[in-house]
Amino acid sequence: MNYSNQISEATDFLRSKAVTAPEFGVVLGTGLGKFLDYVDIEHTIDYAEIPHFPVSTVEFHKGKLIFGTIGSTKIVAMQGRFHLYEGYSLQQVTFPIRVLQKLGIKQLLLSNAAGGINKSFRKGDLVLLNDHINLQGSSPLKGLNSFEFGGIFPDMSAPYDANLNGKLHLKATELEIELKEGVYASVFGPQLETRAEYRYLGIIGADMVGMSTTPEVIVANQLKVPCAAISVITDECDPDHLKPVDIADIIATAGKADEKLSKLFYEVIQTFNS
Repeated sequence: MNYSNQISEATDFLRSKAVTAPEFGVVLGTGLGKFLDYVDIEHTIDYAEIPHFPVSTVEFHKGKLIFGTIGSTKIVAMQGRFHLYEGYSLQQVTFPIRVLQKLGIKQLLLSNAAGGINKSFRKGDLVLLNDHINLQGSSPLKGLNSFEFGGIFPDMSAPYDANLNGKLHLKATELEIELKEGVYASVFGPQLETRAEYRYLGIIGADMVGMSTTPEVIVANQLKVPCAAISVITDECDPDHLKPVDIADIIATAGKADEKLSKLFYEVIQTFNS
């Protein structure tokens, strides 16, 4: 079965579960999940149930699609995402974004855990992405030379939507949440970076580094779905003062910032309620 038919089959399956068209998509990254406390949940569907959906193999990614409402706004949240380092292709990694778009989402919010390269960033900081650097070695658009998947050469001069970013800044100010900005570099992983690699990333303009998000944003731009993304800084990557990092510490740091990030996403979605 070709990729287009797989997308259609997954979408049809979700519609058969009485899922009505969501307006907002939300991707919850490592250690992030309190956002669901703000959602009036109507359906929870395991990724394993959905035709052609990848399955999360990382223990701290739950692997569920959550449908519900925030006020009058219908949302769908991915509780866990997929990564190249799990052995998936970029088309598999971004498959859910194409399904969510076909279901009807009009906006997309993404979150992730990232290492802070900018020396002004501290563990627990929230950083709004204003650009990115794709260092994953390929593109999720590779080989999809048909306009049914979106334009073949999508413009990426402004991958993060100015309107959504503006709303996130405004709400952060109202909530007295410090929201920094920066450039996110996406790498293959799963190993963390060496001191030399952190220096290189800083030289080329990266403020933080992670192993996700960029492929999803590329596809969202191809599909003309406005998106915004926030990183939680989970470790400080100063190559001159680098210390060993424990993945459990990364998850714990993301968890501590979860309440602030979830509240911010909730308040922004509320601004779209009629």
